[in-house]
Amino acid sequence: MNTTAIFCKLKNFSELVMFEHTIFSASFILIAMVVASHEVNGSIFMGWRVFLLCAIALVSARNFAMGFNRLCDRKIDSRNARTKHRPSVDGRISHKEIILFCLINAFVFVVASYYINDLAFYLCVPFLIVLGGYSLMKRFSSLAHLVLGISLALAPIAGVIAVEGQIPLWSVALAFGVMFWVAGFDVLYSLQDIQIDKQEGLFSIPSRFGVQNALWISRVFHCCAVGLWCVFGYLCGLGVIGFVGIFVSACMLIYEQYLVYVNFANIPKAFFATNGYLGFILFVFIVIDCMMR
Repeated sequence: MNTTAIFCKLKNFSELVMFEHTIFSASFILIAMVVASHEVNGSIFMGWRVFLLCAIALVSARNFAMGFNRLCDRKIDSRNARTKHRPSVDGRISHKEIILFCLINAFVFVVASYYINDLAFYLCVPFLIVLGGYSLMKRFSSLAHLVLGISLALAPIAGVIAVEGQIPLWSVALAFGVMFWVAGFDVLYSLQDIQIDKQEGLFSIPSRFGVQNALWISRVFHCCAVGLWCVFGYLCGLGVIGFVGIFVSACMLIYEQYLVYVNFANIPKAFFATNGYLGFILFVFIVIDCMMR
């Protein structure tokens, strides 16, 4: 295989897992690591060893989750106009290649967890089970949105485990906030697939409760997210700057809801742009807050 072919294959795998959206999880694992390091070490930096191991664990876990999802949904995606050109559907990546990709990333995640600490290693397999659960849950329950939220909520839990070797209460509040944040925007995203979900017998909040109810449920989820992030801030002793960051995040969620309310054509913009910036902006505010204390 020549260099061009290798580059094309890597590009296809990157498209398969939407690698650029790793920022959704990366922001919150970094927030947890910074806050935990500030508590334990009095510094926002947790050391290169922990940082690099967590980066490897994050990327491999997300690759596994996305790869497994694409593997499970290949037939459904082939019948959906929005997803029929994915590499898992159009033949650019074979069924066997996706399976191998998932196995390699699961193995890398387990190895990285082993070198982080004992608690990380003990929880690595349960984490992988949860990460794969979303792809199956949407075939049985509309709670699949929350399962996806739990999958991303594992990121801050993993971050604090890596630094502290335990799970403090503030990290639980942060994680539950992430769960509701993700579930809220996933409900909005699934508005695009109401008809295909009904045709395929898949469960989603929009297909079960209708568009208007789905919009309100998404808003409630996002209100819960902001409330839990305030609890997180209180429990870990954030200062004014940290709470300003949470307020800015709340404003961004309001803007996201507004974009979708005005026109469903704005869903990709609301989903990818707003959510990606939200995590990064909140991270910056919390870093500054920790440095000022």
